[in-house]
Amino acid sequence: MPQWRRTLYTVWLTQFIAVAGFSFVMPFVPYYIQELGVSDIKEAGLWAALVTSAQAISMALIAPVWGALADRYGRKMMVLRASFAGALVMSLMGFVTSVQQLVVLRFIQGLFTGTVPATTTLVASAVPRDRCGMALGSLQTAIFLGVSLGPLLGGLFGDAFGYRASFWITAALLFFSGVLVAIFVHEDFRPAQESRAGSGRSYRQALALVLASASLLAVFASRILLRVGSRSLDPILPLFVQTLLPAGAQVGATTGIIAGVSSLGAAIGSPLIGSLSDRLGRRRLLIASAIAAGLLFLPQAFVHEPRALIVWQFCTGFAVGGTLSTLTALLAQLTPAGHEGVVFGLDSSAVAGANALGPIMGAAVAAQMGLRAPFVLATLMFGVGTLAVVLWVREQRPGSPSQEVMALPVGASAPHPATTRR
Repeated sequence: MPQWRRTLYTVWLTQFIAVAGFSFVMPFVPYYIQELGVSDIKEAGLWAALVTSAQAISMALIAPVWGALADRYGRKMMVLRASFAGALVMSLMGFVTSVQQLVVLRFIQGLFTGTVPATTTLVASAVPRDRCGMALGSLQTAIFLGVSLGPLLGGLFGDAFGYRASFWITAALLFFSGVLVAIFVHEDFRPAQESRAGSGRSYRQALALVLASASLLAVFASRILLRVGSRSLDPILPLFVQTLLPAGAQVGATTGIIAGVSSLGAAIGSPLIGSLSDRLGRRRLLIASAIAAGLLFLPQAFVHEPRALIVWQFCTGFAVGGTLSTLTALLAQLTPAGHEGVVFGLDSSAVAGANALGPIMGAAVAAQMGLRAPFVLATLMFGVGTLAVVLWVREQRPGSPSQEVMALPVGASAPHPATTRR
């Protein structure tokens, strides 16, 4: 078995465990905030947005630094850092006595964790470029299966034992994931010459490359717009589910099921669409997935009982999973060899910035227009993101030696082509 396949299979399992741990508790943060004394539902939504965005803001600031260090010292080390730091911070969250303390710990979490970008970088640097769609789609399957199982178990556990203890379960799972990576993942790492010269220089060179490449800029813009749309629902969906249920219902279990089926749909859609994109073209399937996701968000603003929301969330998750795998595969294809860490670190910053902006936008819209309005916001953001891809991103036919380029106005200079590596 090739080394890259062994790495992929091992990371697949450890990422599933880590993400299941995070999703065991994070979808229920709005309910934990209510336990900490915030009783008003709109105020709880705003605090939930702050808790979500605090981690995203700090991750946006620090992710390029970790990416540059990954190119210099190895990607496995970054996965270990994220896993063990996450275990420590999540255990501390179980002891907080105020929502302000929770916000501070979430900010600290963003500085030192980030298992998903760390493992994505490890896989992207290990697999052949013509298998990136399959490999990254498979990794997305592990992520979304973890997010599918975690909320269901976390909701049942929270209803039975309270949400405070759920943080300690998450910490244990993250620690176990780190131990598995330390024992079973082997990385034959050799830093690129630019990385040996210094992580700061390597990061500046990669940043200059991205800014000079219209193709990479288009991918980053699409990533941000689509991410803002999907994450705008994070602090609102649990509270929306709460309004659909009668008093005394098992709100945690119901929310866990709804969050789980959305991730299950993404777990199916991401590898399927990612594998098809290797043959049919990433741009084409990205556009189709983004249009479908945007249209599927809209009917959810008009549901009045949880069963309908379950169906819509599954279908939406399938389409969103397709956008994630195709965007990530495009980014990996355009990234020069030896710069995966810094480029994916920059991507992590862009995603983290969108993760910070999306919940705040969703909570603000909900506070002004009601809990149904963020679904319309998600549809609008996906529409704009899709339009950007349709207008500016161009892709060569599958099998062409040329990489994707963006159509430029007449007279404009073409972007510097990114090198490829098998």
